Amino acid sequence: MQTPALPPQGATVRARRWRRVRRFVALPLAALALSGCTLPSFGAYPGATSGSKSVFHLWQWFSVGAVVIGGFVCLLILYAVLRYRRKGDNIPKQSQYHIPLELTYTIVPILIVFGLFAATLVVENKETSNPPTKVTINVNAFQWGWKFTYPGTNAFVYGQTTQEPEMVMPVGENVHFNLTSSDVLHGFYVKAFNFSRYALPGVRNEFTFYAENTGTYFGQCTQLCGLYHALMWFRVKVVTQSQYAAWLKTFNNPADEAAAKAAAKTTYEQTSAIVPAKGSTTKFGR
Repeated sequence: MQTPALPPQGATVRARRWRRVRRFVALPLAALALSGCTLPSFGAYPGATSGSKSVFHLWQWFSVGAVVIGGFVCLLILYAVLRYRRKGDNIPKQSQYHIPLELTYTIVPILIVFGLFAATLVVENKETSNPPTKVTINVNAFQWGWKFTYPGTNAFVYGQTTQEPEMVMPVGENVHFNLTSSDVLHGFYVKAFNFSRYALPGVRNEFTFYAENTGTYFGQCTQLCGLYHALMWFRVKVVTQSQYAAWLKTFNNPADEAAAKAAAKTTYEQTSAIVPAKGSTTKFGR
């Protein structure tokens, strides 16, 4: 009876080493999968609109892909360093033209790029779409403030620098925006909406928000537009539809017209003199 040949001692050592590596990698992955933990935000805001939430999830999965690929590359580098570290003057065995491996590291990255491109295209199309809506808000940026006009109503909000005007919009409804600038390039940015768009003189940029949560969110100008750019803030207040309808009715007082003219005159004089306005937000009817 012939005795089976034993594997070389080097092969046995390598097999034990691979078993240890598999345990080291598999155990943390299994613990992560069984824990049911949520994905980290990777520094992004979860979003308060349908579009911003899609952008947030896209960022999450982009970050996960980057972590997985980066970790895999680091493991390969670490393996090469440990496995082929110099031992005396011996040169490791050289090999080339490994066709299956070359096809793998060529095709897989291409598939990853196509996948990321397709996911980005879906989210971007959703972000730039302008579905039908009953609510429209005209946003006008100027040095150094904001004017929010509500077509079909008597309402608009006007404020600059330290006034920090407040734009009101309803929750659970598509709201169409027309963004313009009266003078120079400005940037309309709302952190909670994961959204930024240029306000250009002579150009009307259009977009739509669908707010899913009520609340008050911070906004600001993101393009250097002059001396008081840093004070060009505003707030976005998302309210229920009944609260929004009640808010619009508060602008039907004819007495507000005199206050509107006085506030506009004061703002013009202060802006012309390059002096920031002081006081609270100016809110009035036309």
